[in-house]
Amino acid sequence: MILTQERQNQYFDLIDRLLGCPNGQEPEILTAQPELIDVGLIQTMLQVAIVFVHQGNEEGAKFLIHVARELSKELGLYPQN
Repeated sequence: MILTQERQNQYFDLIDRLLGCPNGQEPEILTAQPELIDVGLIQTMLQVAIVFVHQGNEEGAKFLIHVARELSKELGLYPQN
């Protein structure tokens, strides 16, 4: 999937809002922009998580991986047990 710079920036903005929101408000933030919930967002979240791990921000990385996994399930991309 090739992303435009504008789309990438939209993903980064959404990720920033998720990281900064109070616990439990993530679904609200995500449902406010359903057009951004796609494979590109999940890939971007995982890329940011990798950067976080390298920077020592394991909590941020775990959070993004968790959200990416939940979104993957919703989109039917992640096997459900």
